[in-house]
Amino acid sequence: MTRTSRREFLRKAVAGTAVTLFPLPAIAQNSAGRVVVVGGGFAGATCARGLKKLDPRISVTLVEPNRTFTACPFSNSVIAGLRDFDAQKFSYDKVASDGVEMAFAAASTIDARGRGVALDNGARLAYDRLVLAPGIDIRWDGLPGYNEAAAERMPHAWKAGDQTLLLRRQLEAMDDGGVVVMSSPANPFRCPPGPYERASLIAHYLKTRKPKSKLIVLDAKDAFSKQRLFQNAWKELYLGLLEWVSLSSGGKVTEVEPASNTLVTDFNRYQAAVANVIPPQKAGRIAELAGVADQTGWCPVDPVTFESKRQTNIHVIGDAAIMGAMPKSAFAANAQAKTCAAVIAALLRGQAPAEQKLINTCYSLVAPGYGISVAGVYRPKDGQLADVENAGGVSPLDAPAATRALEANFADGWFKTITGEVFG
Repeated sequence: MTRTSRREFLRKAVAGTAVTLFPLPAIAQNSAGRVVVVGGGFAGATCARGLKKLDPRISVTLVEPNRTFTACPFSNSVIAGLRDFDAQKFSYDKVASDGVEMAFAAASTIDARGRGVALDNGARLAYDRLVLAPGIDIRWDGLPGYNEAAAERMPHAWKAGDQTLLLRRQLEAMDDGGVVVMSSPANPFRCPPGPYERASLIAHYLKTRKPKSKLIVLDAKDAFSKQRLFQNAWKELYLGLLEWVSLSSGGKVTEVEPASNTLVTDFNRYQAAVANVIPPQKAGRIAELAGVADQTGWCPVDPVTFESKRQTNIHVIGDAAIMGAMPKSAFAANAQAKTCAAVIAALLRGQAPAEQKLINTCYSLVAPGYGISVAGVYRPKDGQLADVENAGGVSPLDAPAATRALEANFADGWFKTITGEVFG
């Protein structure tokens, strides 16, 4: 991708979070239906609002146990002390003002045959179409020694909230000269570039606040998203401070020992002053209860309609779904939700949905004022979403400081745009 075309793509991508990626259909006068959306994140809240805008007569209920949404994007900046935690929080007031019924409760069971959702407050919601957007859950059985109790000592911070602040406090309390050890899991997991952005910003924190300290990243992979961009930046900014240990070099963590804050690999033991364990993940628990998750823990879906391949009349979007080449990111979840809303509106009118292309852009901060990005375009192919060749791309390796600063500004603009669209 040329610099000129990439700059134009990114400019449109930042604005594009507020632009529907599909033509708005003409709504028939007899259109109606009941849709329940479970999960109020970037996927669920977008889909719920999108349905009401496409056809205000569709009854839409958004099921979400939390009255405030806490965003994961930019939470790495919170951990590194560069951002206030309250900037991550958003209410559902504007979602409700669009006519979406809010059910502040957790979905406890799904009756796929009877088309009903039971809530933990005793209520039951009937649906014609159900959208599941539950995000991720931690696979507590995925890493020996790591459980919910261990997470209080070795935080994952992969769900924004208390864990985010816990990891930040641990870094602040660590003595200068302490060793921070991170682990990154094998694919798939939420936000593929996320561990490496986090490593970069923790390294920045250590460089500026605790320069005698060091960060070691233990990885269950040999390759990762935006790898050359990250590693070039690490050499430039954090040489001798950040060490990345790949899978082939013995970086896969096979066990943790919370009592001693130790991460164990096949070849070594790493005792940490601060341990950030990012464990294996799966689709949110309700996906398993609904029967839409397969043996991998994730949810196979039709790439055109996002309808589950295991249960009819249930659509799965966002991080929980298997989307082929399209990664698990907030931008991707938002794009899938818009398309899913259009699909459901068409199905409720008895129309066949049109095949769409989707885009994703993911920004990462390597340091304040230093941004990099990757962008992609995807279309249905062979039962999954596949890359569109010669579309998208990554930041140039040899970009000047001004370009890196511009991408950091793009990242900030993207976050403000998407959160404004979804929750504002």
